[in-house]
Order: sequence, then structure tokens, then C-alpha cells
Amino acid sequence: MNAIKQALEQLQQDLPGNAAEQFAILLTELGRWNQRVNLTAIRDPQEMITVHLLDSLVARPLLQGKRILDVGTGAGFPGLPLAICEPHRDFVLLDSNNRKIMFVQHAAALLGLGNVSAHKVRTEDYAPAERFDTVIARAVGPLARLVEMAGHHVREDGVFVALKGRYPAEELQDLPERWSYIVQELAVPGLQAGSRHAVTLRTRNQ
Repeated sequence: MNAIKQALEQLQQDLPGNAAEQFAILLTELGRWNQRVNLTAIRDPQEMITVHLLDSLVARPLLQGKRILDVGTGAGFPGLPLAICEPHRDFVLLDSNNRKIMFVQHAAALLGLGNVSAHKVRTEDYAPAERFDTVIARAVGPLARLVEMAGHHVREDGVFVALKGRYPAEELQDLPERWSYIVQELAVPGLQAGSRHAVTLRTRNQ
């Protein structure tokens, strides 16, 4: 718990009062499940704080609107940490891996996250009743493939936030012309400078 609180202080974000406790439960449960079900290759508790928790929360200022879609969420990142911090936004988390979605559903119920729903489905096959204000993806695939898979889920005035490692110069060259973009470097405490970037995409007809 102390390690989480110290890490959160470095982010300098305004967090709900129970956020640190919620994050501790989430990472403890992830570690427990990981002993019997392979959810993530990261098993060191301190590394989990940096790579799963902080690396998710740095995207928080990029969210817009009320409806957020996390595609390829894996074990729930960045969706679950963001949902903990943003209780007034609604989050839908998608992944095609059944055991990972089972964990996400379990964790959301354990944490009492009424603003989270999780579905085992391929992003291409997902058919919601309405589109989303923000679609977010973390380490899912190349940008061109991402917008092919999930670009149609972004509403006309919405954004697609793709979380990347180093500056994705080659991927940006392959983007369809209908998408405009802004790239920002993200400072993740505990990670080397320049190792995280966010690409915020919008359709050019806006």
C-alpha cells in the first residue's frame, strides 16, 4: 500500500479518496490469479505498479466525454485503473481472451465498479447501440490496424487514444489519410524518458 501511495504522489493527479486502496486490491488480486492463470508476464509487485498502474493513469488527461471503450484490455489495463479514478464515466472493456475477461469481470465486481462492463468479443465483432466519446488501446497493434479494427467505434466528435512505447514514426506513415493525429510523450514515473507516447486520433471531417 505504501509503495502505491508513493507512486501515486509522483503522478500529481487528483484522485478519489479510496483510489490507493482500490489499486492495492486490484494488483493483489491480479497477482493471486496470475499464480494459476497466466494473465500477465509481469509478476514483480513494484513493476506491476509502474507498468500496469502508472502506465494506465498517465492517459487519464486524454479522456473525453462520458462513454469510454478500452479495446484489447487484457487483464483490465488501462480500463480498470481509469474507471477507479473516473467514477462518473462509463467504461466498456473488450478482449477476446476468455480468462482475461473473467478476471476483469471478477475485479470490477470485487471493487464495486458499477461503471464498468466487460465483454469477451473481438473488437471487429462488437456491435454496441451507440458509439463512444473515447476509444483507447494500449499495446494492441500497429496504428493502421487499430483504426481498422476499432475506428468505427469512435463517434464523430470523439477521439481514439493509442498508447505506444517509443515514438511510432513508421506506424504514423501507414495511417489512412482520414485520420489526423497529435503525438504526446507521457512521463511515467519509474520508466525511462521517451519510452511512452500517446497518439490521439480524430477523423479529418470534424
